[in-house]
Amino acid sequence: MALERELQTPVCRGDEVRVRELLAVDFVEIGASGRRWDLASTLALLREETPDQAVIEVEGLEGRELAPGVVQVFWESRRGGRRARRTSIWRERDGRWQQVYHQGTPLPG
Repeated sequence: MALERELQTPVCRGDEVRVRELLAVDFVEIGASGRRWDLASTLALLREETPDQAVIEVEGLEGRELAPGVVQVFWESRRGGRRARRTSIWRERDGRWQQVYHQGTPLPG
């Protein structure tokens, strides 16, 4: 859960080395826009993000274990006046946790 929070911070999002540590090579995201992202396209997007755009409020963070070494995290985001319900799947491999999947669903106003 701490890694999910970290990944949403401007400091982390601006540090490509750290983002590569936290996102798996087979990472996939279905964004709140409906667009599908992989690791390469996510890294490209983050390179263009300004510090103001990188501010994401995390609310209601909770998680559950799906299987040994696999955790699903749920939370809501606020960013630039927009809200979304979010879920991520994290996998532990070789003693390290990485996000393998993320999805955002827009919430009304």
